[in-house]
Amino acid sequence: MSNPFHLAIPVNNLKKATEFYENVLECTRGRSSDSWIDFNLFGHQLVCHYVEKINTETTNPVDGDEVPVPHFGVILNFEQFESLAHQLKKKNQTFIIEPKIRFAGQPGEQRTMFLKDPSGNALEFKAFKDLDSLFSF
Repeated sequence: MSNPFHLAIPVNNLKKATEFYENVLECTRGRSSDSWIDFNLFGHQLVCHYVEKINTETTNPVDGDEVPVPHFGVILNFEQFESLAHQLKKKNQTFIIEPKIRFAGQPGEQRTMFLKDPSGNALEFKAFKDLDSLFSF
């Protein structure tokens, strides 16, 4: 694995964030305090910081979808992507963008799906047909 990223995001309810990241995405919990919690998100450090108000309503058009901005996520392999999509459907999660293929037949062809955590943070998980095309155009 390349170097893991560190990302800190705002959440307006630490208990609901913990339930989502631990029980829905099955992340393990790391350090925590009364105002933040670390999670292991596929080997990366995600920190949820408590804030009172979050703005999550901006979108940008991409390949026929209104993609939420900002968003974050992880690039998985096909097997991980399919397993996570199945897990999320089994846990009755609502998708912003259902699992689909984006840029079919083009450089950068990928599977993608979007959902929001309980605080409204948008997450994208994707898997590339050819990981070497990650930055192709």
